[in-house]
Amino acid sequence: MRNDKVQIFDTTLRDGEQVPGCKLDTKQKLIIAERLDILGVDVIEAGFPVSSPGDFTSVNEIAKLVKNASVCGLTRAVKKDIEVAGEALKVAIKPRIHTGIGTSESHIKHKFNISKDEVIFRAKNAVAYARNFVGDVEFFAEDAGRTDNEFLAKVCEEVIKSGATVLNIPDTTGYCLPEEYGEKIKYLKDNVKGIENVIISCHCHNDLGLATANSIAGAINGARQIECTINGIGERAGNTALEEVVMILKQHPYLNLTTDIDTKLLYDTSIMVREKMGMFVQPNKAIVGANAFAHSSGIHQDGVIKNRETYEIIDPAEVGVTESAIVLTARSGRAALAYRAKKVGYELTKIQLDTAYKTFLQFADRQKEVIDEDIHQIMKQVNKLSKVALA
Repeated sequence: MRNDKVQIFDTTLRDGEQVPGCKLDTKQKLIIAERLDILGVDVIEAGFPVSSPGDFTSVNEIAKLVKNASVCGLTRAVKKDIEVAGEALKVAIKPRIHTGIGTSESHIKHKFNISKDEVIFRAKNAVAYARNFVGDVEFFAEDAGRTDNEFLAKVCEEVIKSGATVLNIPDTTGYCLPEEYGEKIKYLKDNVKGIENVIISCHCHNDLGLATANSIAGAINGARQIECTINGIGERAGNTALEEVVMILKQHPYLNLTTDIDTKLLYDTSIMVREKMGMFVQPNKAIVGANAFAHSSGIHQDGVIKNRETYEIIDPAEVGVTESAIVLTARSGRAALAYRAKKVGYELTKIQLDTAYKTFLQFADRQKEVIDEDIHQIMKQVNKLSKVALA
């Protein structure tokens, strides 16, 4: 893999689908999987095959369908899980098993009640066993964000020896600060023997709103895979948003980090996932929210009308949005009204604009937004006033 290439590992169909109310049937999963493959993701985590017969079927059908991306199945560090995943993935062109175990003190003590040595033993055995089914095995150290770096490095070194090709370093609880997470990745790069032969992956949750920032910090410090979901959906507060990390890397070329994502498909893909999962996206969501390229402040509107780059760092067309939206509200100025009036067929003189603006403010104070139909009503009133003035 190119050193500047960051693989995009999409877990919308696994971590994203775990969200209450977002359950998909196999047909819906196949539609989304096909779109993800076209979008250009490198890995599609299709599900957790041992969890249910339906999930097994979905993973198996996605494995048959996908032509370009690796298809991945999640397992615990349990033989039966691995066997079932291997069976589900055997038809895939590029199969991957994603297996692992918790490594933090909290998980070791409260979830497993075992020793650290036992954690390493289970981790090594799971990876070695998975290699019997596929050549590409990703190991996850669950709750790595709260795991002691020295112990985490030891676990990573052992699973590399056992055949892991990817090391997933999850901030499972969204606890880390970006500098802490970045330092953790750097520590592993500097202290794990054989790490130059594997890909380090970031899997960050958004409990403190830092998932995207942590993933970017990880990539800057040497990670070359980011695990994410469309619209940032996922457990609790969600996962790293695919559209955010992709556009951050694209907008900061000096980082020398690229992806193979066709960004012009981001908005349509976002809409598809919302509709299939019934999961609302907040209007101010970065990149794909309804207001991501909308302007209602008069100062901002004036700047954008004169030159889009005054208030937009991304051309909407780059992510599949037709154009910026100039939304008319009581905070809008004359420039915005003239712009929107022209869009619906009125070329206003300065005198007409001054008159129209007074009427516009009356409309705007009565309602949240002035729409195109209102502009026609405003212009009727302006024409009446003009006739009265002439008389």
